Amino acid sequence: MSKHEPQTGTVDTAEAPISAEHARYLRRIKRQKTAVRLTQILVLVLLFALWEILAGARIIDPFITSQPSRVVNTIRTLYAEGVLFTHIGITCLETIIGFLLGTVLGVLIAVALWWSQFLSQVSEPYLVVLNSLPKIALGPVFIVWIGAGPVAIIVMTLAISLIVTILEVLNGFVNTDPDKIKLVHSFGGTKCQVLTKVLLPASFPNIINALKVNVGLSWVGVIVGEFLVSKAGLGYLIVYGGQVFKLDLVMTSVVILAVAATLMYQGVIYFEQLVLKRSRLI
Repeated sequence: MSKHEPQTGTVDTAEAPISAEHARYLRRIKRQKTAVRLTQILVLVLLFALWEILAGARIIDPFITSQPSRVVNTIRTLYAEGVLFTHIGITCLETIIGFLLGTVLGVLIAVALWWSQFLSQVSEPYLVVLNSLPKIALGPVFIVWIGAGPVAIIVMTLAISLIVTILEVLNGFVNTDPDKIKLVHSFGGTKCQVLTKVLLPASFPNIINALKVNVGLSWVGVIVGEFLVSKAGLGYLIVYGGQVFKLDLVMTSVVILAVAATLMYQGVIYFEQLVLKRSRLI
């Protein structure tokens, strides 16, 4: 790459004056975001209130659907028994490990496929088949191969999220502006520099999209794995509650899963905003 790069990153835009019109626009955007967030919270509160009222009035059967007050009581019972955070911790740990492995391996494999056109052409039909294959059906196969345990659950999660990550990131590489790649080559840039200076920054939205999709897929993989082999975790509580007709336990586990998945998704959004903020400061 050229050594004579213009030093444009030293301009401090934080102290640049903001016009009154632009300030009004920023306030309007902030108010809109606040209104959206408050409306989302209000809708959630109304749904839980409606659920509680309908179940309390026996319009819906609380034995089948449970109700928020019974969910709270179940959480208290699990906490008093000392098993609440054990089940949550096991499921969250398996999910995070599967999520990170699926993301890292997916990006690395996508880089390898972009690097080698031959490898990309050979693997293309296999990726298409694996992407369309219902990976959940492979659960019993993984159990037989690996054995019943946390490793089988993590492999199940990896199988569900890996192909999506590969295809999403590779699609970002392929759709990168070819003129930018030619520009790097014209300055004597290597293939590695094309990857780090052009492809990865340009594919950042695709990587973030893959992360957001993998949040849901990772939870699906872990819960399905716990359905099959686990003796602890939120998936185990759902299966156990269904078997002994403790529907309060089932709904409690579902609510906890929803909260955990939401927090994980918000973590990805925070990571996206952090990277974008740092990139603007460079």
